[in-house]
Amino acid sequence: MKLQAGESTRGPACPAAAASKARNAMKLQAGESTAVLPFSPSVSSPRQGVTLGLRANWLQFTLLVLVNALVGGSVGLERSVLAPLAERDFGLVSRAAILSFLISFGLCKAGANYIAGRLADRCGRKPVLLAGWLVALPAPLLIIWAPAWSWVVAANVLLGVSQGLAWSTTVIMKIDLVGPARRGLAMGLNEAAGYVAVALAALLAGYLAAAFGPRPGPFLLGVGCAVLGILLTASFVRETRGHSQAEAREIGVQPHGLAGRASIIEEQVFVRTSFADPTLSSASQAGLVNNLNDGVAWGLFPLLFAQGGLGFATIGALTAIYPAIWGLGQLLTGWASDHWGRKWLIASGMWVQSAGIALVAWGASLPVWIAGLVLLGAGTAMVYPTLLAAVGDASHPSWRARAVGVYRLWRDSGYAAGALLGGLLADRVGIAGALALVGMLTAASGAVVAARMRECTATRTPG
Repeated sequence: MKLQAGESTRGPACPAAAASKARNAMKLQAGESTAVLPFSPSVSSPRQGVTLGLRANWLQFTLLVLVNALVGGSVGLERSVLAPLAERDFGLVSRAAILSFLISFGLCKAGANYIAGRLADRCGRKPVLLAGWLVALPAPLLIIWAPAWSWVVAANVLLGVSQGLAWSTTVIMKIDLVGPARRGLAMGLNEAAGYVAVALAALLAGYLAAAFGPRPGPFLLGVGCAVLGILLTASFVRETRGHSQAEAREIGVQPHGLAGRASIIEEQVFVRTSFADPTLSSASQAGLVNNLNDGVAWGLFPLLFAQGGLGFATIGALTAIYPAIWGLGQLLTGWASDHWGRKWLIASGMWVQSAGIALVAWGASLPVWIAGLVLLGAGTAMVYPTLLAAVGDASHPSWRARAVGVYRLWRDSGYAAGALLGGLLADRVGIAGALALVGMLTAASGAVVAARMRECTATRTPG
């Protein structure tokens, strides 16, 4: 019975994989080929008038890629400017105090991720995305006008809420549109757009700060991103909840014994994604550690480079390398995870990140720092879209938005954990020592993925 239903005898089947097997079986019975084209095959739902697939929804998908690039740009401008600004304009010396803005950002983004998943199922995707942009608009203005560091912390509360609502929703909407066959590629495109924009914003902010001072120039970019995001979302973005409902009907009966009503499954989804399911919980812990080391890099790398005598422009160029490699690399790694699977790409990526952090920690020259940043970016590119795709594979469409929200709750709480841990360690053992310990934690997280995660790719395509 399990084999007929597409389940493994080792545990519950991944719903997306089971659906893919069912579709292929029906195609074989009808004499059709199951070969997969470069873009996902279109699956129509006449009752709803929607079609799943990247090719069928390319225009709306491209618009959402652009919107997510604006989301990334609105946060990227802080990466090269804010930590040095704390020392220069506000006289902060303690590393823990400087990284307090990341604690507020991480906690609020994590909570907003969870709320975004629930609201996206109950109210629709587009209203949540628009709300995220509206919350983003005041954040850069607070930093521009800040008379005290507490204003910067408050601005990052708003920025964290905005990022949680807007970025989570663009992820959910792209998963809705493409269906299961090219989920890794879709997440690669989404995250590539966001983190290439992070890199470009960090680079441009560094040059603006060097030329005109750290305020207000760099943060006017954030105002522009928010205004454009509001206009595009309100005018052109379409609701995608009908696409997830179409995929849910295609899969059929829900796996894992979960009922279809939100009031019944909410607690079960949280427990399953956080602890019970080996794939979902492994992804959640890896996401948390990934963003923990990203938060440490965000807060401590600029300070480390400033200690080496580098100015705003050079710091901006250096801090842009890591998210640029991260962003561009996801164009390849998201696609690769569709072909080769998720598990070992994630585990290997965590180990590559660990090596990169070690190089930055103990490097004493520009070439070594650059090499470390390249490795860190490459490892993060291997992990980031693949984790999202794995969560999509292992969750049913009827509760996937909430599973994504829970995963992103854990993942982005890593920013707060990284800021707290990195700041405390840097005050006690120095920046290099703090980075070395975080690198060891990242390697251990990769080992957890290798030991616990099940391979759960929705479809396998010819290489």
